[in-house]
Amino acid sequence: MIVFPAVDIKDGRCVRLMQGRPEASKEYYESPLEAALHWQREGARALHVVDLDGALGKKSGNRRHIAEIIAGLSIPVQVGGGLRSVEDIQWALDSMAARAVIGTRAALEPGWASEVCRRFAGRIVIALDAREGKVVIKGWQEEAGLSVEELARRLEEGAPAAFLYTDVSRDGMLTRPNFGGLQALLSAVSVPVIASGGVSSLDDIRQLGECGADAVIVGKALYEKRFTLGEAMEAAAAFTSRLTPRLPEQG
Repeated sequence: MIVFPAVDIKDGRCVRLMQGRPEASKEYYESPLEAALHWQREGARALHVVDLDGALGKKSGNRRHIAEIIAGLSIPVQVGGGLRSVEDIQWALDSMAARAVIGTRAALEPGWASEVCRRFAGRIVIALDAREGKVVIKGWQEEAGLSVEELARRLEEGAPAAFLYTDVSRDGMLTRPNFGGLQALLSAVSVPVIASGGVSSLDDIRQLGECGADAVIVGKALYEKRFTLGEAMEAAAAFTSRLTPRLPEQG
């Protein structure tokens, strides 16, 4: 099972939010690149980077920081946040991101998302962000009116590289993941699933592996030193993954 350290960028700085609320942020690194290099030095096999301002539909200079991270690291980088057009996705992939994460437009236009998945085969991860089992969009600020499983079944036909499941009520709260929600999604589809939100201990990582998650994104627990990245990777190593952090053409 892959462990993705998270680097979330807001106003050009590496932060963590609580439940996705922009007003509830804590800065950990002034430089997102410094944060990314730290996790690479700690042994990360891949990184998950999010433009939080982009996710909220705001114009920002965060893409410059994302491009710097991709260029400055030797490990694969998965990029998300505000990618809502083919041009946005093309920018991420042309910047040498391993995969691009889409969410809001995928929920609003599943047909578009399936077309994008086919066009960029193996390169698209679809975020299924949920609150009380319902999909939320636009930086987790609005409900899409669909259940996670319903939307996932619609999107599965496009063969995304993975679904990224986050219970937003737990994100940044260190209150344990929503294992039931994860299991329901894994039972509903055959696409690989990346788990995110609420990881607070090594036991959480092991239980996610036992549920069948293919990867886990860890943010606040690492930044708050609940455990080290090495310990997290050791806990995850006992479980298989249908994903590879590095795409075949990347060597």
